[in-house]
Amino acid sequence: MAKFIFVTGGVVSSLGKGITSASIGCLLESRGLKVTLQKFDPYINVDPGTMNPYQHGEVFVTDDGAETDLDLGHYERFTSAVLTRDNNITTGQIYNSVISKERKGEYLGKTIQVIPHITNEIKERIHKVARDKEVDVAIIEIGGTVGDIESLPFLEAIRQFKKDVGKENVIYVHVTLVPHISTAGELKTKPTQHSVAQLRGIGIQPDILICRSQRPLTKDVRNKLALFCNVEEEGVIQNLDAQSVYELPLMLKEDGLDIIIMKLLNLRYGKQNISSWEKAVQKIVNPSKTVNIGIVGKYVELLDAYKSIIEAFVHAGSANDARVKLCWIEADSVIKCGAKASLCEVDGILVPGGFGGRGIEGKIEAIRYARENKMPFFGICLGMQCAVIEFARNVAGLKDANSTEFDEKTTHKVITLLDSQRNVTDKGGTMRLGAWDCKLARDTKSFEAYGKELISERHRHRYEFNNEYRQAFKTKGLKLAGTTMDGGLVEIVELPSHPWFVGVQFHPEFKSRPLSPHPLFANFVKAALAGKEKQPPVKKKVK
Repeated sequence: MAKFIFVTGGVVSSLGKGITSASIGCLLESRGLKVTLQKFDPYINVDPGTMNPYQHGEVFVTDDGAETDLDLGHYERFTSAVLTRDNNITTGQIYNSVISKERKGEYLGKTIQVIPHITNEIKERIHKVARDKEVDVAIIEIGGTVGDIESLPFLEAIRQFKKDVGKENVIYVHVTLVPHISTAGELKTKPTQHSVAQLRGIGIQPDILICRSQRPLTKDVRNKLALFCNVEEEGVIQNLDAQSVYELPLMLKEDGLDIIIMKLLNLRYGKQNISSWEKAVQKIVNPSKTVNIGIVGKYVELLDAYKSIIEAFVHAGSANDARVKLCWIEADSVIKCGAKASLCEVDGILVPGGFGGRGIEGKIEAIRYARENKMPFFGICLGMQCAVIEFARNVAGLKDANSTEFDEKTTHKVITLLDSQRNVTDKGGTMRLGAWDCKLARDTKSFEAYGKELISERHRHRYEFNNEYRQAFKTKGLKLAGTTMDGGLVEIVELPSHPWFVGVQFHPEFKSRPLSPHPLFANFVKAALAGKEKQPPVKKKVK
Protein backbone atom coordinates (compact mmCIF):
# COMPACT_ATOMS: atom_id res chain seq x y z
CA MET A 1 0.00 0.00 0.00
CA ALA A 2 1.00 3.64 -0.30
CA LYS A 3 2.90 5.42 2.44
CA PHE A 4 1.54 8.68 3.85
CA ILE A 5 3.26 11.89 4.98
CA PHE A 6 1.12 14.42 6.84
CA VAL A 7 2.41 18.01 6.94
CA THR A 8 1.13 20.37 9.63
CA GLY A 9 2.07 23.93 10.58
CA GLY A 10 2.62 25.68 13.87
CA VAL A 11 3.48 28.97 15.63
CA VAL A 12 2.43 31.30 12.78
CA SER A 13 0.86 31.02 9.33
CA SER A 14 2.64 31.60 6.00
CA LEU A 15 5.68 29.52 6.91
CA GLY A 16 5.62 27.73 3.57
CA LYS A 17 3.94 24.38 4.28
CA GLY A 18 2.96 24.15 0.63
CA ILE A 19 6.47 24.68 -0.70
CA THR A 20 7.85 22.35 1.98
CA SER A 21 5.36 19.64 0.94
CA ALA A 22 6.25 20.21 -2.71
CA SER A 23 9.96 20.00 -1.90
CA ILE A 24 9.46 16.68 -0.14
CA GLY A 25 7.68 15.44 -3.26
CA CYS A 26 10.56 16.66 -5.42
CA LEU A 27 13.13 14.80 -3.29
CA LEU A 28 11.16 11.57 -3.25
CA GLU A 29 10.69 11.70 -7.02
CA SER A 30 14.44 12.13 -7.39
CA ARG A 31 14.73 8.73 -5.68
CA GLY A 32 12.46 7.10 -8.26
CA LEU A 33 9.25 7.14 -6.19
CA LYS A 34 5.85 8.10 -7.57
CA VAL A 35 4.13 10.73 -5.43
CA THR A 36 0.92 12.70 -5.23
CA LEU A 37 0.10 15.67 -3.02
CA GLN A 38 -3.17 16.71 -1.43
CA LYS A 39 -4.24 19.90 0.37
CA PHE A 40 -6.94 20.06 3.04
CA ASP A 41 -8.28 23.59 3.50
CA PRO A 42 -10.30 24.22 6.68
CA TYR A 43 -12.58 26.93 5.28
CA ILE A 44 -16.27 26.16 4.65
CA ASN A 45 -16.27 27.44 1.06
CA VAL A 46 -16.64 24.53 -1.36
CA ASP A 47 -13.59 25.83 -3.23
CA PRO A 48 -11.76 29.17 -3.61
CA GLY A 49 -13.47 29.89 -6.96
CA THR A 50 -15.84 32.52 -5.59
CA MET A 51 -13.40 34.05 -3.08
CA ASN A 52 -11.96 37.54 -3.49
CA PRO A 53 -8.22 37.48 -4.36
CA TYR A 54 -7.63 39.70 -1.32
CA GLN A 55 -9.01 36.85 0.78
CA HIS A 56 -7.31 33.92 -0.89
CA GLY A 57 -4.85 34.94 -3.61
CA GLU A 58 -4.68 33.05 -6.88
CA VAL A 59 -7.16 30.36 -7.88
CA PHE A 60 -5.15 27.54 -9.46
CA VAL A 61 -7.01 25.55 -12.13
CA THR A 62 -6.35 21.86 -12.85
CA ASP A 63 -6.76 19.98 -16.12
CA ASP A 64 -10.11 18.58 -15.00
CA GLY A 65 -11.47 22.06 -14.27
CA ALA A 66 -11.18 22.25 -10.49
CA GLU A 67 -10.69 25.69 -8.92
CA THR A 68 -8.16 25.02 -6.19
CA ASP A 69 -5.77 26.46 -3.64
CA LEU A 70 -2.60 28.09 -4.99
CA ASP A 71 -0.48 25.45 -3.19
CA LEU A 72 -1.49 22.98 -5.89
CA GLY A 73 0.51 25.16 -8.24
CA HIS A 74 3.58 24.59 -6.06
CA TYR A 75 2.89 20.85 -6.06
CA GLU A 76 2.79 20.67 -9.86
CA ARG A 77 5.80 22.93 -10.36
CA PHE A 78 8.02 20.90 -8.00
CA THR A 79 6.95 17.42 -9.13
CA SER A 80 5.74 15.60 -12.24
CA ALA A 81 2.32 14.98 -10.67
CA VAL A 82 -0.72 16.13 -12.66
CA LEU A 83 -3.35 16.98 -10.06
CA THR A 84 -7.15 16.90 -10.12
CA ARG A 85 -10.09 18.05 -8.01
CA ASP A 86 -9.39 15.14 -5.61
CA ASN A 87 -6.12 16.83 -4.61
CA ASN A 88 -7.78 19.83 -2.93
CA ILE A 89 -10.42 19.17 -0.29
CA THR A 90 -12.21 21.76 1.85
CA THR A 91 -14.38 21.62 4.95
CA GLY A 92 -17.26 22.73 2.72
CA GLN A 93 -16.81 19.70 0.46
CA ILE A 94 -16.58 17.32 3.41
CA TYR A 95 -19.74 18.58 5.12
CA ASN A 96 -21.59 18.84 1.82
CA SER A 97 -20.83 15.18 1.09
CA VAL A 98 -21.82 13.98 4.55
CA ILE A 99 -25.08 15.96 4.55
CA SER A 100 -25.92 14.67 1.06
CA LYS A 101 -25.40 11.07 2.23
CA GLU A 102 -27.57 11.71 5.29
CA ARG A 103 -30.39 13.09 3.11
CA LYS A 104 -30.23 9.95 0.97
CA GLY A 105 -30.49 7.74 4.04
CA GLU A 106 -27.06 6.18 3.61
CA TYR A 107 -26.36 6.38 7.36
CA LEU A 108 -29.50 4.37 8.19
CA GLY A 109 -30.94 6.92 10.57
CA LYS A 110 -27.84 7.33 12.74
CA THR A 111 -27.04 10.63 14.46
CA ILE A 112 -24.43 12.38 12.28
CA GLN A 113 -21.41 13.52 14.26
CA VAL A 114 -17.93 14.93 13.67
CA ILE A 115 -16.58 11.61 14.91
CA PRO A 116 -16.94 9.24 13.14
CA HIS A 117 -18.80 10.63 10.12
CA ILE A 118 -16.79 13.77 9.30
CA THR A 119 -13.45 12.17 10.15
CA ASN A 120 -14.33 9.04 8.15
CA GLU A 121 -15.15 11.20 5.13
CA ILE A 122 -11.79 12.94 5.44
CA LYS A 123 -9.95 9.63 5.70
CA GLU A 124 -11.76 8.25 2.65
CA ARG A 125 -10.62 11.27 0.60
CA ILE A 126 -7.02 10.50 1.59
CA HIS A 127 -7.36 6.84 0.64
CA LYS A 128 -9.05 7.76 -2.65
CA VAL A 129 -6.30 10.07 -3.90
CA ALA A 130 -3.59 7.52 -3.07
CA ARG A 131 -5.60 4.64 -4.55
CA ASP A 132 -6.64 6.40 -7.76
CA LYS A 133 -3.18 7.80 -8.46
CA GLU A 134 -1.48 4.45 -7.69
CA VAL A 135 1.40 6.16 -5.89
CA ASP A 136 4.20 5.07 -3.60
CA VAL A 137 3.80 8.10 -1.33
CA ALA A 138 0.92 10.53 -0.71
CA ILE A 139 1.90 13.85 0.88
CA ILE A 140 -1.03 15.48 2.68
CA GLU A 141 -0.86 19.13 3.77
CA ILE A 142 -3.25 20.31 6.48
CA GLY A 143 -4.07 23.98 5.97
CA GLY A 144 -4.04 26.48 8.79
CA THR A 145 -2.06 26.44 12.02
CA VAL A 146 -2.22 23.99 14.92
CA GLY A 147 -4.61 25.50 17.46
CA ASP A 148 -7.15 26.72 14.90
CA ILE A 149 -10.64 25.46 15.76
CA GLU A 150 -11.55 24.77 12.13
CA SER A 151 -8.56 22.44 11.64
CA LEU A 152 -9.45 20.09 14.49
CA PRO A 153 -11.52 17.55 12.47
CA PHE A 154 -8.64 17.17 9.99
CA LEU A 155 -6.08 16.70 12.74
CA GLU A 156 -8.28 14.13 14.45
CA ALA A 157 -8.71 12.30 11.14
CA ILE A 158 -4.96 12.08 10.50
CA ARG A 159 -4.43 10.94 14.11
CA GLN A 160 -6.83 8.07 13.48
CA PHE A 161 -5.29 7.38 10.09
CA LYS A 162 -2.02 6.13 11.56
CA LYS A 163 -3.94 3.71 13.77
CA ASP A 164 -5.97 2.51 10.77
CA VAL A 165 -3.13 1.79 8.34
CA GLY A 166 -0.28 1.01 10.72
CA LYS A 167 2.45 3.17 12.19
CA GLU A 168 5.00 1.89 9.66
CA ASN A 169 3.00 3.55 6.87
CA VAL A 170 2.57 7.07 8.28
CA ILE A 171 4.83 9.90 9.43
CA TYR A 172 4.04 13.42 10.62
CA VAL A 173 6.10 16.44 9.53
CA HIS A 174 5.60 19.67 11.47
CA VAL A 175 6.65 23.00 9.91
CA THR A 176 7.41 25.52 12.62
CA LEU A 177 9.16 28.82 13.34
CA VAL A 178 12.36 29.23 15.34
CA PRO A 179 12.64 33.02 15.69
CA HIS A 180 15.87 34.92 16.26
CA ILE A 181 15.56 37.56 18.98
CA SER A 182 18.07 40.24 18.07
CA THR A 183 18.19 41.85 21.53
CA ALA A 184 19.07 38.48 23.08
CA GLY A 185 21.20 37.45 20.12
CA GLU A 186 19.84 33.92 20.06
CA LEU A 187 17.31 31.55 18.51
CA LYS A 188 14.27 30.73 20.63
CA THR A 189 12.78 27.22 20.70
CA LYS A 190 9.86 27.89 23.06
CA PRO A 191 7.26 28.69 20.32
CA THR A 192 8.03 25.35 18.65
CA GLN A 193 7.84 23.54 21.98
CA HIS A 194 4.36 24.98 22.60
CA SER A 195 3.21 24.14 19.06
CA VAL A 196 4.36 20.52 19.38
CA ALA A 197 2.76 20.30 22.82
CA GLN A 198 -0.58 21.27 21.24
CA LEU A 199 -0.15 18.56 18.61
CA ARG A 200 0.74 15.96 21.21
CA GLY A 201 -2.27 17.04 23.22
CA ILE A 202 -4.53 15.78 20.43
CA GLY A 203 -2.54 12.61 19.97
CA ILE A 204 -0.08 13.47 17.17
CA GLN A 205 3.65 13.13 17.76
CA PRO A 206 5.73 14.71 14.99
CA ASP A 207 8.48 12.55 13.53
CA ILE A 208 10.23 15.44 11.79
CA LEU A 209 10.45 19.17 12.54
CA ILE A 210 11.05 21.55 9.62
CA CYS A 211 12.32 24.70 11.34
CA ARG A 212 11.96 28.00 9.50
CA SER A 213 14.66 30.37 10.66
CA GLN A 214 16.70 33.35 9.50
CA ARG A 215 19.82 31.93 11.19
CA PRO A 216 21.35 28.43 11.01
CA LEU A 217 20.31 26.09 13.81
CA THR A 218 23.20 25.46 16.20
CA LYS A 219 23.85 21.98 17.58
CA ASP A 220 22.58 23.16 20.98
CA VAL A 221 19.31 24.37 19.44
CA ARG A 222 18.84 21.10 17.57
CA ASN A 223 19.51 19.11 20.76
CA LYS A 224 17.05 21.22 22.71
CA LEU A 225 14.29 20.86 20.10
CA ALA A 226 14.89 17.11 19.88
CA LEU A 227 14.75 16.72 23.65
CA PHE A 228 11.68 18.82 24.41
CA CYS A 229 9.72 17.84 21.29
CA ASN A 230 10.52 14.11 21.58
CA VAL A 231 12.08 13.96 18.11
CA GLU A 232 15.34 12.33 17.04
CA GLU A 233 18.06 14.93 16.53
CA GLU A 234 18.45 13.96 12.86
CA GLY A 235 14.72 14.72 12.49
CA VAL A 236 15.28 18.42 13.32
CA ILE A 237 15.71 19.99 9.87
CA GLN A 238 16.58 23.62 9.28
CA ASN A 239 14.76 25.59 6.59
CA LEU A 240 16.61 28.84 6.02
CA ASP A 241 15.44 31.72 3.85
CA ALA A 242 16.65 31.25 0.27
CA GLN A 243 17.16 33.41 -2.79
CA SER A 244 14.73 31.22 -4.74
CA VAL A 245 12.06 28.79 -3.53
CA TYR A 246 13.47 26.27 -6.00
CA GLU A 247 16.59 26.00 -3.82
CA LEU A 248 14.57 24.50 -0.98
CA PRO A 249 14.65 20.83 -2.12
CA LEU A 250 18.44 21.07 -2.40
CA MET A 251 18.75 22.69 1.02
CA LEU A 252 16.55 20.02 2.61
CA LYS A 253 18.56 17.34 0.84
CA GLU A 254 21.76 18.70 2.42
CA ASP A 255 20.15 18.19 5.83
CA GLY A 256 19.27 14.61 4.87
CA LEU A 257 15.49 14.99 4.87
CA ASP A 258 14.80 12.46 2.10
CA ILE A 259 17.01 9.80 3.73
CA ILE A 260 15.26 10.28 7.08
CA ILE A 261 11.79 10.01 5.48
CA MET A 262 12.68 6.84 3.60
CA LYS A 263 14.13 5.24 6.71
CA LEU A 264 11.07 6.09 8.79
CA LEU A 265 8.71 4.69 6.13
CA ASN A 266 10.96 1.74 5.29
CA LEU A 267 10.99 2.76 1.63
CA ARG A 268 13.39 1.19 -0.82
CA TYR A 269 15.43 3.77 -2.60
CA GLY A 270 18.25 3.92 -5.10
CA LYS A 271 20.78 6.46 -6.26
CA GLN A 272 19.43 9.99 -6.27
CA ASN A 273 18.97 11.70 -9.63
CA ILE A 274 18.47 15.40 -9.00
CA SER A 275 21.02 16.86 -11.41
CA SER A 276 18.39 18.35 -13.76
CA TRP A 277 16.85 20.21 -10.83
CA GLU A 278 20.26 21.48 -9.72
CA LYS A 279 20.99 22.77 -13.24
CA ALA A 280 17.62 24.52 -13.39
CA VAL A 281 18.23 26.21 -10.04
CA GLN A 282 21.67 27.39 -11.14
CA LYS A 283 20.12 29.01 -14.21
CA ILE A 284 17.49 30.68 -12.03
CA VAL A 285 19.84 32.14 -9.38
CA ASN A 286 22.82 33.03 -11.62
CA PRO A 287 21.54 34.66 -14.85
CA SER A 288 23.76 36.92 -16.94
CA LYS A 289 21.10 39.37 -18.16
CA THR A 290 18.17 41.36 -16.80
CA VAL A 291 14.90 42.36 -18.43
CA ASN A 292 12.06 44.49 -17.05
CA ILE A 293 8.49 43.30 -17.59
CA GLY A 294 5.58 45.52 -16.60
CA ILE A 295 2.50 43.75 -15.24
CA VAL A 296 -0.53 46.03 -15.52
CA GLY A 297 -3.23 44.76 -13.15
CA LYS A 298 -5.52 45.72 -10.30
CA TYR A 299 -4.16 43.48 -7.53
CA VAL A 300 -0.54 44.64 -7.77
CA GLU A 301 -0.29 45.13 -4.01
CA LEU A 302 -1.29 41.47 -3.54
CA LEU A 303 1.26 39.38 -5.42
CA ASP A 304 -0.29 36.03 -4.43
CA ALA A 305 -3.10 36.89 -6.86
CA TYR A 306 -0.56 36.39 -9.67
CA LYS A 307 1.51 33.58 -8.15
CA SER A 308 1.66 31.30 -11.19
CA ILE A 309 2.48 34.23 -13.49
CA ILE A 310 5.36 35.23 -11.22
CA GLU A 311 6.74 31.70 -11.26
CA ALA A 312 6.25 31.35 -15.02
CA PHE A 313 8.49 34.41 -15.47
CA VAL A 314 11.13 32.80 -13.24
CA HIS A 315 11.09 29.77 -15.54
CA ALA A 316 11.04 31.90 -18.70
CA GLY A 317 13.97 33.92 -17.40
CA SER A 318 16.03 30.77 -16.86
CA ALA A 319 15.26 29.68 -20.43
CA ASN A 320 16.79 32.97 -21.65
CA ASP A 321 19.66 33.20 -19.14
CA ALA A 322 17.96 36.28 -17.71
CA ARG A 323 16.51 37.57 -14.49
CA VAL A 324 13.02 38.89 -15.14
CA LYS A 325 12.39 41.93 -12.98
CA LEU A 326 8.65 42.39 -12.60
CA CYS A 327 7.43 45.98 -12.42
CA TRP A 328 3.97 46.08 -10.85
CA ILE A 329 1.83 48.83 -12.36
CA GLU A 330 -1.60 49.70 -10.98
CA ALA A 331 -3.94 49.81 -13.98
CA ASP A 332 -5.69 53.00 -12.84
CA SER A 333 -2.33 54.78 -12.56
CA VAL A 334 -1.82 54.41 -16.33
CA ILE A 335 -4.78 56.75 -16.80
CA LYS A 336 -3.76 59.11 -14.00
CA CYS A 337 -0.07 59.39 -14.90
CA GLY A 338 -0.16 58.58 -18.60
CA ALA A 339 1.03 55.45 -20.37
CA LYS A 340 4.48 56.82 -21.29
CA ALA A 341 5.30 57.84 -17.72
CA SER A 342 3.99 54.55 -16.32
CA LEU A 343 5.63 52.23 -18.86
CA CYS A 344 8.77 53.96 -20.12
CA GLU A 345 11.14 51.82 -18.02
CA VAL A 346 9.84 48.39 -19.04
CA ASP A 347 10.91 46.18 -21.94
CA GLY A 348 7.63 44.29 -22.28
CA ILE A 349 4.05 44.53 -21.00
CA LEU A 350 1.78 41.77 -19.69
CA VAL A 351 -1.89 42.27 -18.86
CA PRO A 352 -3.11 39.33 -16.74
CA GLY A 353 -6.53 37.82 -16.17
CA GLY A 354 -9.13 39.17 -13.80
CA PHE A 355 -12.78 40.09 -13.35
CA GLY A 356 -14.75 43.31 -13.04
CA GLY A 357 -14.49 46.76 -14.59
CA ARG A 358 -12.00 48.44 -12.26
CA GLY A 359 -8.79 49.33 -14.06
CA ILE A 360 -10.02 48.26 -17.52
CA GLU A 361 -9.37 51.60 -19.21
CA GLY A 362 -5.84 51.67 -17.80
CA LYS A 363 -5.17 48.20 -19.18
CA ILE A 364 -6.51 49.21 -22.60
CA GLU A 365 -4.31 52.32 -22.63
CA ALA A 366 -1.25 50.23 -21.69
CA ILE A 367 -2.01 47.87 -24.58
CA ARG A 368 -2.32 50.81 -26.96
CA TYR A 369 1.10 52.03 -25.82
CA ALA A 370 2.61 48.59 -26.45
CA ARG A 371 1.02 48.33 -29.90
CA GLU A 372 1.96 51.81 -31.08
CA ASN A 373 5.52 51.66 -29.71
CA LYS A 374 6.24 48.13 -30.97
CA MET A 375 6.84 46.94 -27.41
CA PRO A 376 6.38 43.17 -26.80
CA PHE A 377 2.91 42.54 -25.38
CA PHE A 378 1.35 39.45 -23.80
CA GLY A 379 -2.33 39.37 -22.82
CA ILE A 380 -3.80 36.55 -20.74
CA CYS A 381 -7.56 35.90 -20.52
CA LEU A 382 -8.96 39.35 -19.65
CA GLY A 383 -5.71 40.77 -21.04
CA MET A 384 -6.49 39.21 -24.42
CA GLN A 385 -10.04 40.59 -24.29
CA CYS A 386 -8.70 44.07 -23.50
CA ALA A 387 -6.37 43.78 -26.51
CA VAL A 388 -9.38 43.03 -28.73
CA ILE A 389 -11.24 46.06 -27.32
CA GLU A 390 -8.20 48.30 -27.88
CA PHE A 391 -7.80 47.09 -31.46
CA ALA A 392 -11.50 47.59 -32.15
CA ARG A 393 -11.48 51.16 -30.85
CA ASN A 394 -8.18 52.45 -32.17
CA VAL A 395 -7.53 50.42 -35.34
CA ALA A 396 -10.91 49.19 -36.57
CA GLY A 397 -12.59 52.52 -35.77
CA LEU A 398 -15.31 51.08 -33.51
CA LYS A 399 -15.03 53.89 -30.99
CA ASP A 400 -17.36 52.59 -28.26
CA ALA A 401 -16.33 48.92 -28.55
CA ASN A 402 -16.38 47.09 -25.24
CA SER A 403 -17.13 43.85 -23.44
CA THR A 404 -20.66 43.22 -22.25
CA GLU A 405 -19.08 42.39 -18.89
CA PHE A 406 -18.41 46.11 -18.49
CA ASP A 407 -21.07 47.73 -20.69
CA GLU A 408 -24.21 45.84 -21.70
CA LYS A 409 -25.38 48.75 -23.86
CA THR A 410 -22.26 49.20 -25.97
CA THR A 411 -22.92 49.36 -29.71
CA HIS A 412 -20.01 47.09 -30.58
CA LYS A 413 -20.02 44.05 -28.30
CA VAL A 414 -16.63 42.71 -29.39
CA ILE A 415 -16.43 40.55 -26.23
CA THR A 416 -19.62 38.74 -25.18
CA LEU A 417 -20.84 36.14 -22.73
CA LEU A 418 -20.25 32.55 -23.79
CA ASP A 419 -23.43 30.89 -25.06
CA SER A 420 -22.98 28.16 -22.43
CA GLN A 421 -23.08 30.83 -19.69
CA ARG A 422 -26.33 32.54 -20.58
CA ASN A 423 -28.56 30.52 -18.23
CA VAL A 424 -25.99 30.07 -15.47
CA THR A 425 -27.03 31.45 -12.07
CA ASP A 426 -24.58 29.83 -9.62
CA LYS A 427 -21.13 31.43 -9.55
CA GLY A 428 -19.02 28.57 -8.18
CA GLY A 429 -17.47 26.10 -10.62
CA THR A 430 -19.63 27.21 -13.56
CA MET A 431 -17.17 29.02 -15.83
CA ARG A 432 -15.44 27.46 -18.81
CA LEU A 433 -12.84 25.61 -16.78
CA GLY A 434 -9.96 23.21 -17.25
CA ALA A 435 -7.97 21.93 -20.21
CA TRP A 436 -9.31 22.46 -23.73
CA ASP A 437 -7.61 21.67 -27.04
CA CYS A 438 -6.61 24.46 -29.38
CA LYS A 439 -5.51 24.45 -33.04
CA LEU A 440 -2.82 26.93 -34.08
CA ALA A 441 -2.36 28.66 -37.41
CA ARG A 442 1.09 27.81 -38.72
CA ASP A 443 2.32 31.29 -39.71
CA THR A 444 2.07 32.73 -36.19
CA LYS A 445 4.23 33.57 -33.18
CA SER A 446 2.24 31.02 -31.18
CA PHE A 447 3.04 28.18 -33.58
CA GLU A 448 6.67 29.28 -33.58
CA ALA A 449 6.71 29.11 -29.76
CA TYR A 450 4.95 25.75 -29.35
CA GLY A 451 6.47 24.10 -32.41
CA LYS A 452 3.25 22.16 -33.03
CA GLU A 453 -0.24 22.69 -34.36
CA LEU A 454 -2.34 21.13 -31.57
CA ILE A 455 -2.03 22.26 -27.96
CA SER A 456 -4.00 21.92 -24.72
CA GLU A 457 -4.30 24.73 -22.16
CA ARG A 458 -6.31 25.49 -19.04
CA HIS A 459 -9.15 28.02 -19.02
CA ARG A 460 -11.14 30.07 -16.52
CA HIS A 461 -13.53 32.55 -18.11
CA ARG A 462 -17.15 33.41 -18.93
CA TYR A 463 -16.68 35.85 -21.83
CA GLU A 464 -15.35 35.31 -25.36
CA PHE A 465 -14.33 36.98 -28.60
CA ASN A 466 -17.50 37.87 -30.55
CA ASN A 467 -17.39 35.89 -33.81
CA GLU A 468 -19.49 38.54 -35.58
CA TYR A 469 -16.35 40.70 -35.77
CA ARG A 470 -13.95 38.08 -37.12
CA GLN A 471 -13.86 39.29 -40.71
CA ALA A 472 -13.78 42.98 -39.80
CA PHE A 473 -10.76 42.44 -37.54
CA LYS A 474 -8.98 40.23 -40.10
CA THR A 475 -9.37 42.97 -42.68
CA LYS A 476 -7.73 45.46 -40.33
CA GLY A 477 -4.77 43.17 -39.60
CA LEU A 478 -5.68 41.16 -36.48
CA LYS A 479 -4.59 37.53 -36.83
CA LEU A 480 -6.80 34.80 -35.32
CA ALA A 481 -3.84 32.61 -34.43
CA GLY A 482 -5.65 29.87 -32.52
CA THR A 483 -9.18 28.50 -32.22
CA THR A 484 -10.97 25.60 -30.58
CA MET A 485 -10.81 22.37 -32.57
CA ASP A 486 -14.19 23.04 -34.19
CA GLY A 487 -13.20 26.63 -34.97
CA GLY A 488 -16.06 27.96 -32.86
CA LEU A 489 -14.12 30.00 -30.28
CA VAL A 490 -11.14 32.28 -30.81
CA GLU A 491 -8.37 31.31 -28.39
CA ILE A 492 -5.41 33.42 -29.58
CA VAL A 493 -5.06 36.77 -31.36
CA GLU A 494 -1.85 38.27 -32.76
CA LEU A 495 -0.62 41.30 -34.70
CA PRO A 496 1.66 40.06 -37.51
CA SER A 497 2.92 43.62 -38.10
CA HIS A 498 4.21 43.82 -34.51
CA PRO A 499 7.50 42.31 -33.21
CA TRP A 500 5.60 40.26 -30.56
CA PHE A 501 1.94 40.93 -29.76
CA VAL A 502 0.01 37.88 -28.51
CA GLY A 503 -3.23 37.59 -26.56
CA VAL A 504 -4.52 34.23 -25.30
CA GLN A 505 -7.90 33.36 -23.79
CA PHE A 506 -6.41 30.59 -21.64
CA HIS A 507 -3.98 30.63 -18.70
CA PRO A 508 -0.59 29.32 -19.87
CA GLU A 509 1.00 30.13 -16.50
CA PHE A 510 -0.67 27.09 -14.93
CA LYS A 511 1.44 24.68 -17.00
CA SER A 512 4.87 26.29 -16.64
CA ARG A 513 7.56 24.36 -14.75
CA PRO A 514 11.19 25.10 -13.84
CA LEU A 515 12.27 22.07 -15.89
CA SER A 516 9.93 22.96 -18.79
CA PRO A 517 9.27 26.73 -19.03
CA HIS A 518 6.09 27.59 -20.88
CA PRO A 519 6.96 28.38 -24.52
CA LEU A 520 4.81 31.52 -24.73
CA PHE A 521 6.39 33.03 -21.62
CA ALA A 522 9.87 32.02 -22.82
CA ASN A 523 9.34 33.58 -26.26
CA PHE A 524 7.80 36.72 -24.77
CA VAL A 525 10.86 37.23 -22.56
CA LYS A 526 13.11 36.50 -25.57
CA ALA A 527 11.30 39.20 -27.56
CA ALA A 528 11.58 41.67 -24.66
CA LEU A 529 15.34 41.02 -24.44
CA ALA A 530 15.69 41.52 -28.19
CA GLY A 531 13.78 44.79 -28.01
CA LYS A 532 15.91 45.96 -25.10
CA GLU A 533 19.12 45.33 -27.04
CA LYS A 534 17.87 47.47 -29.91
CA GLN A 535 17.15 50.45 -27.65
CA PRO A 536 19.80 53.19 -27.64
CA PRO A 537 21.69 53.51 -24.33
CA VAL A 538 20.24 55.99 -21.87
CA LYS A 539 22.43 59.07 -21.61
CA LYS A 540 23.23 60.07 -18.07
CA LYS A 541 22.92 63.73 -17.22
CA VAL A 542 26.19 65.40 -16.36
CA LYS A 543 25.96 67.48 -13.23
